[in-house]
Amino acid sequence: MGLEDFEREIAANKTKESDSHRHSSRDNERRRHRHHHRSSRHDDHDSRPKRRHHRDRDDEDDRRDRHSKRRRSRSPRREHVVEDDDEDDWVEKEAMTAPPTDDILDEQLEAAANKSLKRDTWMEAPSSLNVDYVQRQRPKSPPSQFVSAKDQLHRKIHQQDLEQLARDLEEDDQEVQDPPLVEDEPIHHDVSYTFGDQGSQWRMTKLNAVYRQAKESGRSEDEVALERFGSLRDFDDAREEERELDRRQLYGKDYVGLEKPSGELYAERKRKAGLHRHSPEPAANLPVPQHANPNQGQVMDEAPPPATTVALDQTALNKLKAQLMKAKLRNAPNTAALEAEYEAAATASAANNKQSDVVLLSAVENRMLAGGRGNEVKNIENKRGRERGHVEENEDMSIEDMVRQERRTRGMAGGEGKAFAERIAKDAKFTDDLDYMDENASKLAKRVGKSEINLRNTAIGDFQKMQRILDSCPLCHHEDTNTPPAAPILSLATRVYMTLQTEPELTTGGAVIVPIQHRLNLLECDDDEWEEIRNFMKSLTRMYYEREKGVIFYENAAHMHSRRGHAALFAVPVPLHLADNAPAFFKEAILSADEEWSQHKKIIDTLANSQRAGYGKQAFRKSLVKEMPYFHVWFNLDGGLGHVIEDERKWPKGDLFAREVIGGMLRKGPEIIKKQGRWIRQDPRVESFRKRWEKFDWTSVLMG
Repeated sequence: MGLEDFEREIAANKTKESDSHRHSSRDNERRRHRHHHRSSRHDDHDSRPKRRHHRDRDDEDDRRDRHSKRRRSRSPRREHVVEDDDEDDWVEKEAMTAPPTDDILDEQLEAAANKSLKRDTWMEAPSSLNVDYVQRQRPKSPPSQFVSAKDQLHRKIHQQDLEQLARDLEEDDQEVQDPPLVEDEPIHHDVSYTFGDQGSQWRMTKLNAVYRQAKESGRSEDEVALERFGSLRDFDDAREEERELDRRQLYGKDYVGLEKPSGELYAERKRKAGLHRHSPEPAANLPVPQHANPNQGQVMDEAPPPATTVALDQTALNKLKAQLMKAKLRNAPNTAALEAEYEAAATASAANNKQSDVVLLSAVENRMLAGGRGNEVKNIENKRGRERGHVEENEDMSIEDMVRQERRTRGMAGGEGKAFAERIAKDAKFTDDLDYMDENASKLAKRVGKSEINLRNTAIGDFQKMQRILDSCPLCHHEDTNTPPAAPILSLATRVYMTLQTEPELTTGGAVIVPIQHRLNLLECDDDEWEEIRNFMKSLTRMYYEREKGVIFYENAAHMHSRRGHAALFAVPVPLHLADNAPAFFKEAILSADEEWSQHKKIIDTLANSQRAGYGKQAFRKSLVKEMPYFHVWFNLDGGLGHVIEDERKWPKGDLFAREVIGGMLRKGPEIIKKQGRWIRQDPRVESFRKRWEKFDWTSVLMG
């Protein structure tokens, strides 16, 4: 191809470019015309902002056209043919471009032949179902110099904290393992002072200084005490004095405690230090001569350890005592051994009882409590001086004096009624009139004070009277002489025993349940005694029911103020049909026995109270009081009928009331009802009753 051909080809290309430029300008004009035609078809009420928006769109179309021209120069040209119709629809068609020349086709074929076909990378990637995901630690980049220096600083600080903590733990262990030196001094020692004397304030100031210095310095109190007191025993004595003074301040001036150190705190310190048992260490380094121990090298028998007696509680002692009493009644061969065992156990229990037993005794029980009434009474003084043997009540008594007086006079015969009668007897002008009582209320309210001599004599007389009653009681066990009761013992528990009724019996097979201790009525018994009483009642009920009989239990506590009667629960077997009608018989008898008008309720239905909430099996104990004389009958284990006796003189003596009611039910004669016999220790009825009772005797469990 020559130069002329090359110039013609360039001219032809320029001609094609000018034609294409002209076609494109024509297309642009048509597009503007069409756009303008559409915008003119809008409503006339369009606002100016909208027209301005159309102009912006036209400018944007122009820019887009210019951009498309530049793009068409690189890609195959496309020609848009727009055909106008009535609906202004336009269709874009691809214009036919000129076919490429032979040279261009040859170049394209040669490039395609040289180029190998290759898939994209996303098509060659493996399937996600066959991929195993493995977590690997990202390789750490070496830290910068600043970060590594900071880590080393933190590590060094942490190491210092650990070393300090280890040192503190070692010091604590040394303090626990090595307490301050406790000298092996005797616990009890004589001191020249007493608690609360003139030097007590100085000793307490010194003790408080120890507490304050230990708190401020952070040291232990024992270390500071060694510096100030010089001995831990003196420090413990001061602490003991501080505790005693606090008790005196808390309980008042009448509190009687320690006067000198007892060494209790120092003994506790020695026990913690391991010095409570002093065992001299053998001298290992001293030479031992040959003649010192001629039996050296020979086997020697060890001496048996001394026999020790285990301290028993009160319940175990009661069981052991019951076994001893049974052995004595049966003349058992091991009576001596049981007695020695009981004496040793009682001695050990008394020796191991470190706390002193505080027992409240009345003037009737201890004659030594007659004196020392404090401010309860004051002496009468006149012109000649103090009257001897006459005192009057102190109206300005403190609460302590009132409590002491109430405790001293509690349970005395007569009570407030007797004291009021004595006041009336001392008043010669007394008139049984309400106006007189109102005018002289303060005079009648004063108690008749007794002098120390009269009070002491009264206490001695009451004590001797009570001793005579206990000595003559046929149901009491006399511990001083170790004499069993006069009544035969059928079954013995720890606190209660069972015996026979006196002859003549209303029905054969009757029994009596009696507490071992002298009680005025069964309401004075504690919970342990009542538990054993109920066990006896259950066993007797089973025994009588096996014989097709019912049982009636009753207690007559009508004459309790004489203190002669010993509390007892009588059990009388009756036929079953009479046992069902027994409540009606007793109810009628109670209503007709006492006065028509009374201050108390005629009949107290403890059987109905047992069904109420909070009563249950304690209905009898919660419905009556032990200070009032009463009569009560049980129709089952939980309750029955009760009656408060207001006039003891009108109530039948002994058990005559219950014997009359039950005897009338059984149609017995008066010769049997009115006769009340005495207990005999060698009663021939004992053996026959024990044979029937052996099957139901619950006390055999106590014997093991």
